[in-house]
Amino acid sequence: MDAKDFQTPSAGRVVKMPQGYLAFVPSLLPPALKYDNDLVLALSRADAALSELSGLGRQLPNPHLLISPYVRREAVLSSRIEGTKASLSDLLLDELDAGVSRSGDDDVREVRCYVTALEYGLKRLSTLPLSLRLVREIHARLMKGVRGERAIPGEFRRSQNWIGPSGSTPAAASYVPPPPEHMDELLADWERFLHTRDRFPDLVQCAIMHEQFEAIHPFLDGNGRVGRLLITLFLVERGRLSQPLLYLSAYIEAHRQDYYDLLQRVRTHGDWTAWLLFFITGVLDISTEAAGQARRLIDLREQSRGRLRDKAKALVLLDELFVNPYMTVSKAERVLKVSNPTARQAVLLLERKGLLEEVSGRQWGRLYLAKPIMNVLEPPSKKT
Repeated sequence: MDAKDFQTPSAGRVVKMPQGYLAFVPSLLPPALKYDNDLVLALSRADAALSELSGLGRQLPNPHLLISPYVRREAVLSSRIEGTKASLSDLLLDELDAGVSRSGDDDVREVRCYVTALEYGLKRLSTLPLSLRLVREIHARLMKGVRGERAIPGEFRRSQNWIGPSGSTPAAASYVPPPPEHMDELLADWERFLHTRDRFPDLVQCAIMHEQFEAIHPFLDGNGRVGRLLITLFLVERGRLSQPLLYLSAYIEAHRQDYYDLLQRVRTHGDWTAWLLFFITGVLDISTEAAGQARRLIDLREQSRGRLRDKAKALVLLDELFVNPYMTVSKAERVLKVSNPTARQAVLLLERKGLLEEVSGRQWGRLYLAKPIMNVLEPPSKKT
């Protein structure tokens, strides 16, 4: 960090540590904001798109079936920003049957922990508001049993961390968050801001909340994933999302360098406007994309059900495919609670109807994929 880069005292201050390196202490919230025409227009459009997506979530015939893939896509993309290589297919295969896919074990485990943390947070919102306590609980689940477990899951850091290339030191880091002795005040202020109501547009408050969390970087590891997870939880708690259908990490991952640059520019130049415009544009783009995807899934489900008519067992398996498009006969046995031959007949019926395709090429332990569903969840041009 170079002290000369931090040109705006209102954004925060640089402090020199006894060890000789510099750290940044962000100013308390809220910042002074200027709403120019571009920002106001983007906010209006994003609000409308988010409301449309939320309304669509309320109309889902079976929310559990169609929400599960959204949560998993967010988990894959958010984890990928931190360097994991697991794809959506890897995660779905890992959840299908133990042992079907074990490529990139550690990466898949990290993504699964993200799913666990997000699902836990969504459920916990019914009994606990979004707060520092909930943030710690989420972090504990996110980091349990993964490579960053040494980073004290569920506990705010008591030592210095920094952001920079692997092997770098605080002296050479691109960003050094506030020292531990400043964190209590900053986190208490962040929580107060989180609970502020009716002072800022929800999307503006969400963007500020996320940036300040990243600036504080309160954990030794997992800050980026927790910070992105908080976006979904904030919007659900505020009633702006009826279901967790917004996978904003897709936008962040696609514009990763801009994301990091604009977060840093808030600290160096106090440029909240550029960061807000970036964040709100992402909400607009992904809300529009997610709404279109949800409609395609709903239409595909109805068309597929029409092809099966009164085939009860096949209809049960069809709904299961919207949770996870991969299927085996052994999974069909568990889902239907029937014998192996009966389960096999149901799977073969779906194959004859063109709803499943055998993709393993094996004679035993065959693996089937509902390609029409997978192509909606993961379009060939946007493989995750």
